Formats: sequence, structure tokens, C-alpha cells
Amino acid sequence: MCAARKKLNSLSEVLKFTFPKLHTGPKWYVDFYAYDPATDTMRRKKFHLDNIGKITERRKRANEMIESLTKLLRSGWSPWINAETNRSYTLLEDALEKYEAYVERMPKYKTRKAYTSRLNIFRKYNASRLLPIRYVYQFDTAFVSDFLDYIFLDRETNARTRNNYRQWCASLATFFIEKQYLTTNPVEKIKAIAETGKKRQPLTAQMLHELEQHLREAHPYFYLACMMEYYTFIRPEELSHIKLEDISVKEQSVYISSAVSKNKRDGKVGLNDKIVKIMIALNVLTLPSNYYLFGPKVSRPCETRGDSEMFRRKWNKLVRKGLGWDDCYQFYSLKDSGLRDLANAEGIVIARDQARHTDVSTTNKYLQGRDAPVHEEIKHFKGNL
Repeated sequence: MCAARKKLNSLSEVLKFTFPKLHTGPKWYVDFYAYDPATDTMRRKKFHLDNIGKITERRKRANEMIESLTKLLRSGWSPWINAETNRSYTLLEDALEKYEAYVERMPKYKTRKAYTSRLNIFRKYNASRLLPIRYVYQFDTAFVSDFLDYIFLDRETNARTRNNYRQWCASLATFFIEKQYLTTNPVEKIKAIAETGKKRQPLTAQMLHELEQHLREAHPYFYLACMMEYYTFIRPEELSHIKLEDISVKEQSVYISSAVSKNKRDGKVGLNDKIVKIMIALNVLTLPSNYYLFGPKVSRPCETRGDSEMFRRKWNKLVRKGLGWDDCYQFYSLKDSGLRDLANAEGIVIARDQARHTDVSTTNKYLQGRDAPVHEEIKHFKGNL
């Protein structure tokens, strides 16, 4: 296979299309490749421009065509699919509305409530993507896998919740199959994960020191993000929404609005001295108050918000690969580590409040085995034996 064909195949696996391109010469045309589900191949589409006399008009028309076609292709459109005859090309939102009506007729209230909640979160996730899927055929294994990662990692859920969402996705796919929107269930290739304990592990004191040495000078803004996670316990999804106006240097606090918090309640957490010093050194606090604390790709504060996955992507690139750490050490491990260290230093109640947990039992889940604090009262208890 020639190199050009290999490159085309590699690109098609990711995008399902190639970007439109203008060709000039004896023949002027714009072409691109797009996925044809009927043949399971990438097929070439050409739009000829020779009927336009003036060269300047040809280029103008080509530019307009490329811009329009690119938008269509990014949305999931393919010239080889007839929406009227291929049900897999049904708009996803239309299919979800039918599914929603189906759920409303379910006999058990608890099931209706749970499925409706998951559907709302599913819609929210898709809308938050850089390129939301638009058609039912795009509900594939890769998309479902990414959605489950969002549920498990970004929303701080446990393995059981993630597995419940996997089961829900499977039932949604079954509904699509019954309506002939899909022919196979994309969830079948995704396995449930073990529910005994969690894979994510906290960082040791030595690892935290290595992390500081690795990031502080070379990657100051990501170092600030790591410090925020370690000291404030703000979840990645919430952290991506924090603006400079939410930060009070006078109170040394960060405000988390109910509009972005996981528990849908307003909250406020303490801001450590070290974080304030870093913000001052980076001139963060001199920028406009409407700026997001972290811009796209965990960059300096700006008007544009980055998605919550940028923290995990940056961690994998700079930390796990850079320091050669196992995948059980994740960006969210910083919260585990901070909770452990704060609970051991100042007590579990203070750690509970900083983490915005409603009960100490939730905080205790973060303190695994040897990391759990030992109460002083136990050491000096006078028994009868």
C-alpha cells in the first residue's frame, strides 16, 4: 500500500473524512474523501469549477465551497448517505426525543427518574464536546467509551456508577437497534470495570516533591492547576469554570457556583498561602475578573474556557510520560493526596469541609488503609482490661 493511501486510511479512522482541497491545472475542482457506510470505505467526491470563467471567481467560489463543506463534514454529514432512506442518518436529537417519550411510559418511577437523569447528563456531555455528534450512526464504541470516561473520571463517580451508565448506554443502543437506527450494539465491546476498590492511587510525599520539581519552572500554569487540585479539592469540571472573579485574595477563598458544582449547591473553599503566592508571581490576579482561571490546554487566564478533559490530557503528556508514572497515578490523585495530608495534619472534619462533603463517611473513602488518620483519643483511651 502506498504512503498516501496509508495516510488516508489513518486519517479516515479518526475523522471519517478528509478536508476539502482545491486543485488547479487543466481541470479546476475541489475534492475530499468521505466515509460511505454502504461500502465501508472512504470514497472520493469532486466538485468541478471549470464552468466558472474568471480565475478570481473560481478561487472565490472554491474558498466558499471549502468553508461550507468543512462545516458540513465536521457535523457528521456525508454525501454518500441519503437521510431519507438510511435511518442511521437520523438526527441524534430526534432519536433521543423518541427515546425520552419511551422512558416516560416506563412503569417504575425510580427507573424513569434514573434514565431521565442519565439522558440529561448524556445530552450535556455531547453539547460540551468540541464536535458534538449529530447523527445516530456516530453513537459508536469510541463515543460511548469517551462518555463513560467522562462519567467515571471527570464527574468523580465510582466504578458501580460508571458500570450503571454503561448498562444504560447499552439499553439506549438496544432502543436504536429496535428502531433500525443501528444494526449492532456499540457497547458490547466495552467491558464493565471491577467494583472492588479504585484503581486511582494517591501520590507519596516523594512523588509530590518530584512533581513540583518537574512542573514549577517549566510549566507554571499546569503547576498552578495541580496546586489547586491538591489544596482546594475542586473537581476538574468545576475547576474549568472558575473565573478570577470567584477568587478572593482577602478571604483566601474560591467560590464555586451551584451552576457548575457537582452537588448543585453554592460552595466556598480555602485558598492556601502557596497558591496565592504563585498567582501573584504569575500576575494572574491583575487580569480582567471575567477571565477563566485556566484557558484552553491549561494555559494562562483568558476569556475562553477550556474543557475539563484538558487537565487529564496535560497530566498524561507532562507527568505520566515525563516522569514515567503508572496510570494509577492520575490528575485526580492530587485530590486524594491533598485530602489525606490535610486530614492527617488538621483532622478529618476540616478535610470534609474543604472537600464539600456532606458526611465524614464520604471523606473516609479517600483515606485508604495506611493513609487513614488515627485519632489521638484512641491512643490514650483507658480501658478495663
